[in-house]
Amino acid sequence: MKKKMIIIMILVNTIFIIIFYNLVIKYKNEKQEATHNYMAESVTSVQNEIRVPIKTQKQYPKEEIIKEYNGYEVCARLQIPAIKLETYVLKEYSTKALNVSVTKFWGADPNQIGNFCVAGHNFVRKNMFRNLKKLAVGNKIIVTDNSVGIIEYEVYDIFQVNPKEVDCLDQETNGKREVTLITCTTDSKKRIIVKAREI
Repeated sequence: MKKKMIIIMILVNTIFIIIFYNLVIKYKNEKQEATHNYMAESVTSVQNEIRVPIKTQKQYPKEEIIKEYNGYEVCARLQIPAIKLETYVLKEYSTKALNVSVTKFWGADPNQIGNFCVAGHNFVRKNMFRNLKKLAVGNKIIVTDNSVGIIEYEVYDIFQVNPKEVDCLDQETNGKREVTLITCTTDSKKRIIVKAREI
């Protein structure tokens, strides 16, 4: 009888220990899960507070332009609706090239950040800068290239300089895209400068 009591006591104690052990394990698991959830929520909260909006690169309409004009490599097409001008900008700047069309003179490539400077004669020809003097602030300039696409610019300044004044070629544009058009006055003593900025 005594033996039976001892066996029963051992069984009861064993069952009690197993139940107690399971309760402890369950409690630890719940506590770990609660801690994990709290940490995950805290991390998400911090991420939301410090999240910086990602700037997506602006997409421009695309249009293929010719790559060559009268034997010269073309880097862009230039359109100015106000004076009904549509011309190709030649990549090479030289005396001969200037007699064919307007050319890239200095600075950034077409439609890139910086100051894309284009020079052209004021010849009485449909693809030259004869009527540049008729432009006004607010007029639109459209530049198309095969890399970026079609970008519209707005004229913000027009002025004249002496031939040796080159401040208009400055490439500091505060991260903006700009276009500078350059041609001679009728008497060739000064240069007409047209400055435009991406809209």
